[in-house]
Amino acid sequence: MKRPDRPSDEADRQQALNRLNIQDTGPDERFDRITRLTQQMFAVKIAAISFIDMNRQWVKSSVGPIEKEFPRDISFCAHTILATDPLVVKDTCLDERFFDNPMVTDAPKIRFYAGCPIRHVSGAQLGTLSIMDTEPRGFDEDDLNSLRDIADLVERELASLELTTQDSLTGLLNEQGFRVLCEKSLFMCERLEVPASLACFDVRNLRQINRQRGNREGDKALMFFAELLTFGFRDSDVAARLEGDKFAVLMTNTPISNTQDILDRFKERIDRYAVENSLPYTLDFNVGVSWVEPEGDYDYEKLLCVARSLATQAKG
Repeated sequence: MKRPDRPSDEADRQQALNRLNIQDTGPDERFDRITRLTQQMFAVKIAAISFIDMNRQWVKSSVGPIEKEFPRDISFCAHTILATDPLVVKDTCLDERFFDNPMVTDAPKIRFYAGCPIRHVSGAQLGTLSIMDTEPRGFDEDDLNSLRDIADLVERELASLELTTQDSLTGLLNEQGFRVLCEKSLFMCERLEVPASLACFDVRNLRQINRQRGNREGDKALMFFAELLTFGFRDSDVAARLEGDKFAVLMTNTPISNTQDILDRFKERIDRYAVENSLPYTLDFNVGVSWVEPEGDYDYEKLLCVARSLATQAKG
């Protein structure tokens, strides 16, 4: 078995994937419709839309017997994103890259694979539209063109996700919307010579919730946290879901000396909510805070970078 290499643009690719906020999310009919169409058109056992994360392949939508996620080292799709053209393996048992792959020797016993890269608007290849079967088969140029056409539908859906400034799951701003409003708010803070603080939150144990209780429960946890952010801060503050389990709040006219009390009250609200609603898990979080005082540097990117870094460090 040959382990897949890493693309030369791996860091940019991962950043683009994170901005989509699509990993570890629940079912979505816009993608499920495409996988059903793909499975029916090619008459295969398995059709899937997958994304390649740092160490895993995560399946957003599928038809047929395939796991929701598995290691990147054994992923067919991790090979596919290394080139711009589709990857077709007519018989995996005759291919030195895959003949002893666990997905060939064990369930789902893949003998045929065809995958087309799914590109971000930046050009980065985030994942694949793929089809698999338990018997070898041919795949001609017309089939390739059809697979490309369907992959293009997936790319259009992904592009539409980025055009909005609102996170579709929580209703908060997404990172793009957060940037726009924060830059405007920081400009006003600078003109009025008032301080501002920016807090980044990493919700703990989201992956564990997804694995133990399913993606729907994980989505609910994120929605609970977003709701608490909305009510736990002022209307003048700017709240957003940046990516996955990461949230942020810009607190205008708020010196760093006041932020600890604000965060303590928010933590109390989180704990109280969990008890009152008998949640079977905690909604704990790590947090990092950056700030700017009058006559300081009201630069959004620097504030966000510092707060994110501190939140990551808080994980220990």
